[in-house]
Amino acid sequence: MPTIEVDYRDFLSLLGVDLPKDAEALDDVLSYVKGEVKLFRDDELHIELQDTNRPDLWCVEGLARALKGFLGLEKGLKSYVVVGDSGVEVTVDVRLREIRPYIACAVVRGIKVTDIMIREVMRLQDKMDQTYGRQRRRTSIGLYDFDLVTPPLRYGVAKPREVKFVPLEFEEELTLEEILEKHPKGVEYGHLVQPHPVWPIFIDSSDRVLSFPPIINSNDLGRITERTKNILIEVTGTSFETVLNTLMNVTLALADRGGSIHSAKIHYRYGEMGDVVTPRLETRSLTLDVNYVRRVLGLDLRLLEVKEMLERARYGVLGVDGSKVEVEVPCYRIDVMHPIDVVEDIAIAYDYNRIEPRWPKLPTVGSKAPQCILRDAVREVMVGLGFQEVLSFTLSNPENLYTKMNLNPEPENLVEIENPRIQYLTCLRNWLLPSLMEFLSRNVHVEYPQRVFEVGYCVVRDERAENMTRDVEKLACVTIHSNANFTEAKAVLDALLTNLSVRYKVEETEHNSFISGRTGRITTEGTDIGVIGEVHPQVLENWRLGNPAAAFEIDLEKVRRLL
Repeated sequence: MPTIEVDYRDFLSLLGVDLPKDAEALDDVLSYVKGEVKLFRDDELHIELQDTNRPDLWCVEGLARALKGFLGLEKGLKSYVVVGDSGVEVTVDVRLREIRPYIACAVVRGIKVTDIMIREVMRLQDKMDQTYGRQRRRTSIGLYDFDLVTPPLRYGVAKPREVKFVPLEFEEELTLEEILEKHPKGVEYGHLVQPHPVWPIFIDSSDRVLSFPPIINSNDLGRITERTKNILIEVTGTSFETVLNTLMNVTLALADRGGSIHSAKIHYRYGEMGDVVTPRLETRSLTLDVNYVRRVLGLDLRLLEVKEMLERARYGVLGVDGSKVEVEVPCYRIDVMHPIDVVEDIAIAYDYNRIEPRWPKLPTVGSKAPQCILRDAVREVMVGLGFQEVLSFTLSNPENLYTKMNLNPEPENLVEIENPRIQYLTCLRNWLLPSLMEFLSRNVHVEYPQRVFEVGYCVVRDERAENMTRDVEKLACVTIHSNANFTEAKAVLDALLTNLSVRYKVEETEHNSFISGRTGRITTEGTDIGVIGEVHPQVLENWRLGNPAAAFEIDLEKVRRLL
């Protein structure tokens, strides 16, 4: 869970009201934002937040913004507007496409900079870089004294020994290569740029270096002091959406300190990006059914009460139609994905302590779930046929699901993770066979023959489902050795389905993961339930497997409906 450090006096100043210094009393207040005091000493307050998907709360400004609503100090949506154009234009070098392709900027004017404010902003910068930015891999933040910068700006590249500048906290000029060797930040984050022949550089029209993203700012333009009045914010990274969200959070934190927001224009020269204006502070709307709120919370809330709770949670209310409320979601609430997220905030605003607990009125008797009967039978048969069961991750990536399986990518059929923590686990698998192939590729040292199977869930898109996805239970098996062939896989399939009392047919078909002419479509009562065949040599090569393999995969959900 993220833990943030705030200056208590600064916190009260932004909040505009006194709070008790007692940790237990503070916990009662911080519970509105799922926070808890971890340390409180000499006006230094450490707060552990239980919500890991709300980066807007990872700073003192965001905490004050949220608590003002819950404490009744402010009401409804806090509106942020871009006052005008800053005059900043940034040209992006096309060579950055394969290195660190995205940048977004904003200018916040008229800020009264203090030592405490600088310290709090630096804390936010570090927290965002380390967590949401994945230790600067996905995003990193740069802040500059805008009055010292001469637009237009260039986000370009330079060779390791081509450019020199004085990095932050240093007094001597260093090349980019020397920064990676001598500067602490270069040593820590150098691995992000070292694999590339040229490295990112951020320069103004006077050829003065602003920063070496994502490593370090320059010591002259990239230093914020108490004399600074106008701040240029820059965020670079490998995920465009994450870059925009990071810029938004830093920009709003400065705006909450009295600054006015001004936009910048980014000129991309690749893909479909074109010209982009940042920051983006658009709100979005969501329809909430009051009956849904009542059912979930078990509270007989009136429409006006729901409206009041929404405004306490800093949502806007655009209109009411019968039992439906049109909710305006703040731009910084990137965690709100479904009406249930809004219902949770209504419960918090209502106060969980006011909700009377009650025991469930329906007794339950423990028993095996009906779907387990088929699952256990399948496992028993497969083990009896000499196969070893494996369990693999439901998370995968497009390369494993498509490229290595000799298939064309189908992004529209994938359920992707919006903010993956691990680079190679970016989506949910939609079929099982790639998981088995990956397992075999990691066990080439084991004696052959190898016969493995897995019974597990895959996730497919379903527009009719509440969350637009549906879990499908499947079975996949692979036999791999020097003589593995279609006949062997067919014999296993026949033994399995015969034991399950399922009549089936295998009809010749084409599938790029299998050899043409040795691939079959498995059907029962006119319904496709799976595919069987000899694995294509290209697939074996992609997985670095040196033996022939035969496999099949069937949809157990469809089989279950036929039993």
